[in-house]
Amino acid sequence: MNKLLVTPLMCSSFLFLLACNPNPANSKAPEQNAGQHASSSTVRQDYRLQSVATFDQPWAMTSLPDQRLLITERKGQLKLFDPATRTSLNVSGVPAVSYGGQGGLGDVVLHPDFQNNHWLYLSYASKGQGGYGAVIARAKLDLSSPQQPKLTGVKTIWQQVPKVSGQGHYAHRMLFGTDGKLWVSSGERQKFDPAQDLNTNLGKILRLNDDGRPAEGNPFQQQDGVSAEIWSLGHRNPLGMAFDEKGQLWVVEMGPKGGDELNLILKGANYGYPIVSNGDHYSGLPIPDHSTRPEFKAPAIDWTPVISPSSLIIYSGQQLPLWQHKALIGGLSSKAIVVVDLKAQPVTEIQRLDMQQRVRGLHQAQDGTIWVMEDGSQARLLKLSAP
Repeated sequence: MNKLLVTPLMCSSFLFLLACNPNPANSKAPEQNAGQHASSSTVRQDYRLQSVATFDQPWAMTSLPDQRLLITERKGQLKLFDPATRTSLNVSGVPAVSYGGQGGLGDVVLHPDFQNNHWLYLSYASKGQGGYGAVIARAKLDLSSPQQPKLTGVKTIWQQVPKVSGQGHYAHRMLFGTDGKLWVSSGERQKFDPAQDLNTNLGKILRLNDDGRPAEGNPFQQQDGVSAEIWSLGHRNPLGMAFDEKGQLWVVEMGPKGGDELNLILKGANYGYPIVSNGDHYSGLPIPDHSTRPEFKAPAIDWTPVISPSSLIIYSGQQLPLWQHKALIGGLSSKAIVVVDLKAQPVTEIQRLDMQQRVRGLHQAQDGTIWVMEDGSQARLLKLSAP
């Protein structure tokens, strides 16, 4: 039997800071970095965690209407998991993926009209001329045979251009907006300069139709090629996207050596990488801070030392009321869930949950609980709920 892992945190505010943020120094002081702000207040949302299942190098998850989960594993397996029975099935028909480095099977999302068209979308790393790149495929999920779920009609609808050497910074997160458009985060593939080049879709946030074509109304739609896909540019490795209740898009991305960012995404805006960053190159070479180049959009909040963000949700449920409309960010090196108040002036981190393991994914269930996925082999799927 799976046992309760963490009992509800019932502690004073002082003890909370020690228990849930054991390394307060992990937030850079405001005088060191104008983009990072010390918390003027904290919240103490009590919660409990329960271990439900384990998976092999999971990367993303989403819910079906019947509350079963689709979970991707980087080596190329799509799992259909039933929380009620704690059993999982392999979904057949998944395209071949290029596993290695940061690459493999990535994100999974459902079409907004999934109930009728049964379409789902997978992002994954693929090898081709020039090297590697992320692609997105659309397929129908066939559940007609209860024990043999499968994908049919798999079709590639989008790809990173160009394919390049190396297997890092794919990003390839996907998200549907209320207008039915498909938003895609495309990493700069550790190549720096493409993030500023409108002739490539690397280092960008993209807005597409549900068939992968550029959406009408994009800021560079009059230009040729992939420029028409671009909504914003100057991104490094954006690994989480979420809309708030006002329909505003927020993106969290890994900085270089320092300077992880949470950005409010604006049409046509340039977020500056690699020209500016509140971190520096791993080689030790400095990168000018955002404050030196006001023409670039600065992050709403950034972190040095880094949190290594992996995922992002904006909580809208009722079970955990102190987190309502707050951003929850999964952290890899920080082994934490970082809670951020998006409405504070300035945007502020208000709670940090010490998870003691690298957090790969977050997903809000229909009942307001949160699914938390650890990173790596034998990664646990955790249920985060009210105490």
